[in-house]
Amino acid sequence: MGRAALVVSVGILASRVLGFVREVVLAALLGRSLEADLYQAAFTIPDFLFFLMAGGYLTITFVPIVSRYLAAGDAAGANRAFTGVMRFVGGLMLVVTVVTMAAAQPLTRRLFPDIPADRLPELVTLVRVILPAQFFFVLGSLLMAVQYAHRRFLIPTLAPLIYNVAIIVGGLASAALGDPSPAGFMWGALVGAVIGNFAVQWWGASRLGVRLESGVPLLHESVPEYLTLAFPLMIGQSAVALDEVFLRVFGQFGGTGDIAGLNYARRVNMVPVGVIAQAAGVASYPFLAGLFAEGRITAMRATVTRALRSSVAVAGLGAAGAIGLALPIIQLGYQRGEFTGADTVLVAPLLAIYGLSIPLWAAHQVYTRAFYAQRRMWLPVVVGTGTTAVAVPMYLYGARSVGAPGVAWASVAVMAIYTFVVGWWWHRQAPLGEVGATGARTMAAGVPAAAAGWALSRQLMGGEPASTATALVTLVGGGLLIVAVYIGILRLLGAPELSMLRRRLREQAPEG
Repeated sequence: MGRAALVVSVGILASRVLGFVREVVLAALLGRSLEADLYQAAFTIPDFLFFLMAGGYLTITFVPIVSRYLAAGDAAGANRAFTGVMRFVGGLMLVVTVVTMAAAQPLTRRLFPDIPADRLPELVTLVRVILPAQFFFVLGSLLMAVQYAHRRFLIPTLAPLIYNVAIIVGGLASAALGDPSPAGFMWGALVGAVIGNFAVQWWGASRLGVRLESGVPLLHESVPEYLTLAFPLMIGQSAVALDEVFLRVFGQFGGTGDIAGLNYARRVNMVPVGVIAQAAGVASYPFLAGLFAEGRITAMRATVTRALRSSVAVAGLGAAGAIGLALPIIQLGYQRGEFTGADTVLVAPLLAIYGLSIPLWAAHQVYTRAFYAQRRMWLPVVVGTGTTAVAVPMYLYGARSVGAPGVAWASVAVMAIYTFVVGWWWHRQAPLGEVGATGARTMAAGVPAAAAGWALSRQLMGGEPASTATALVTLVGGGLLIVAVYIGILRLLGAPELSMLRRRLREQAPEG
């Protein structure tokens, strides 16, 4: 699993970096403006449609089905299962996409009442441009699931890279034509979805012998099996999965540019989340599903514990960096073009708030996949849907009373509720001791490390944007200080997580 985690981590790091570059280009061309808000808002309905179709969970629901056939040495059966599910899901998604495009205008008007009325037609057009991308996202998710089941991770990591590059090219092309508008970015997103999430993934899956089989019954046995696994995820909407959607919907109730500002901060925060948390979840899931299918429950629980401890320990360092160095990170990352120093002052605190969620994301990714690997889909869904019911008033109150910071605080609070409830349920069947001790050590090291970084940043920058050189010195010096304090405290506490991480690095190192 170590090599798989390395491949996924590198791929996700590259994706997050490109995603950050995408936001840098967006910020430089559109700034923290109504145009930037329109760009973010346009993704809301398409993204919700993707979640409603369980698109974000297709890899989770389909990996166990394919894994079962592969474990039995039945590659032909795996292809028939793929054909049945691909045909059913693709046809359903095509119909839903067409219907949603027809209803885009009333849906957009109802969802974004605070957007100026004279700009709603532009927003509707942007929504219709990006809606077809969801069809290719869904098909691509199935193709990636097949590759994951074969324990092939490289080609799937290319999907977000191509997607982000296409968005950047689309935005730059529109600027070169003298019209730096959201539309250029949107058309780039559509092209990126077709190429990166579908065409390249079809090529990757076909290299493994995957193909559409002829003569497969319309309701192949894999279809009801898929629906059994996916149905809970389709009717239950997790507040964690909808976090970015909530950002856009409730961000409109603040000032102009708050949707964009929240997105800029969250996008930076998702770099360590992706590299640490998502990589741990994605890489561990096929192995957990395989262990469960083989009946090796004890080994599976031990794997979950190791993944939790190592990912939470690294996530604590990421959180300390995001909290302590938010100001220089935002200044160096975004402050250029239409994104001003005043925007930096407003967005940096949002990153500091979001940074608290990084260890929570790390634990959440592992816990939920542990349940999914056991085909216990209902439990995370029930918890997630219940959390959503609590989340909506929290987001609304935060947005109405505090604005953008209230939305960010609501996001962290909801993430904490979901993670702790799912974690409590998991540890009813698995020991909590080692994981709890890791969490305590992470907090004991992370709080002083973040405080040290913040104090240095305050001393050098005075709480506001400084020269680029000063911001760079603050970022590098503060980063080294945070690492030294964090690791130093873990050493003083005799943290076994340091040895675990060193072993993982040795396992992942290339032979030679």
